Amino acid sequence: MTHAMTLSPRERVRLALAHEQTDRIPIAMVCSGINPPAYQALSAYLPQHRGKTVAQFLEPYIDIKTVAPPYCGPSLPQRVDIWGVKRKSVSYGSGSYEEIEHYPLAGDISLSDLDQYRWPSLGWHDYSAMPAVIEAVQQEQEYCLLLMNGNIFETSWYMRGFEQTLLDTVLNPELVHGIMSRVTDYFVSYFTNVLEAAQGAIDLVFTADDLAGQQGPLMSHKTWETFVKPYHVRLNEAIHQFEGVKVIYHSDGAVTGFVDGLIDMGIDVLQALQFSAKGMDPLYLKQTFGDRIGFEGGVSVQTTLPFGTVTEVEDEVCHLIDTLGKGGGYILGPSHAIQAGTPPENIVAMFETAARYPLS
Repeated sequence: MTHAMTLSPRERVRLALAHEQTDRIPIAMVCSGINPPAYQALSAYLPQHRGKTVAQFLEPYIDIKTVAPPYCGPSLPQRVDIWGVKRKSVSYGSGSYEEIEHYPLAGDISLSDLDQYRWPSLGWHDYSAMPAVIEAVQQEQEYCLLLMNGNIFETSWYMRGFEQTLLDTVLNPELVHGIMSRVTDYFVSYFTNVLEAAQGAIDLVFTADDLAGQQGPLMSHKTWETFVKPYHVRLNEAIHQFEGVKVIYHSDGAVTGFVDGLIDMGIDVLQALQFSAKGMDPLYLKQTFGDRIGFEGGVSVQTTLPFGTVTEVEDEVCHLIDTLGKGGGYILGPSHAIQAGTPPENIVAMFETAARYPLS
């Protein structure tokens, strides 16, 4: 099947994930973005070299946009999220990241303490506004719409602490399940409410939980099977009640050993694709799992984009399209947020190469 160059972004993504021919590879910035110092450099570069602002440059390339219901809940303290987690700005030199400074469920707590905790309310979001939100995004053309962010294990340890949560899996497993089940209850109901209000306009729901670091897993498979997987199974089943909606799942790191289990868990698209991590190989992933899931991401924000030449960026983009995009099933994008110090020429090369590279 061939298509003229008239596909909408939504059609392009849908066809790619159905392993059908598209006009070009879909491109997205899922769980990504351009960090402020790199954005400033790109903002200075583009008017001179392309005669465009960053927004004008990105517009014809980006196929996926994020939507969410407006927040209408109680006023939250500065840098405190709906879960009660407080963050602070920590500088890395030319920019900063928001890092946790207060874990509200830290310390010696019991299951009864969970009953007293103020969990976020589903009434804190205005689901009735979704049709208007979607209409505003779709004014110019029909995008593939993404709903975020079902990170069950991460949300749980953000409240308790990462090390303490892993200790709890051995020393206090009921507490882990108590927190995880409440977080899952919220996400199941939240996504259900939003998807009902969206009336079929949303195609992807973003879920996540980092399972690995650069060198290998952050936890054993037994721990994952016991404490993480069952909750994502429940969430994915709720999402898949809505016809045509796919689950895109994010994990950084060396996750190759988890992919079979993630597929069994119910994901449709594996996101991030940190190929600089140990054992992560695009050809192996495509040949082994590509008939069962799609892929998104892959262009390295650790190596090629910040430190490669324009030619090396072009070569990596072409290699990923040839490998992961063969027969469909791939959405190209950076492997995470584009970091400070990334040359604007490399960012431009990623998008322009992906858009013009012919699909086999």
